[in-house]
Amino acid sequence: MDQAVMLWGLVFGSVGLGFLVYARRRRAIVPLVVGIALTIYPFFVTNVYALVLIGLGLSTLPYFIRL
Repeated sequence: MDQAVMLWGLVFGSVGLGFLVYARRRRAIVPLVVGIALTIYPFFVTNVYALVLIGLGLSTLPYFIRL
């Protein structure tokens, strides 16, 4: 496994944990789903560019979708 993949996986996993804590306190569904996705997807994506693009896309998703 590449070091960059591990580092970006750690970064986006930490952001996902933040979304999970936020969703638990606010009882919001979109940050909950995004937090779970950000925590899990780095295990399956091995390309650095795809990892960053998917992570950035998922991280900005709660800003555009408000339920």
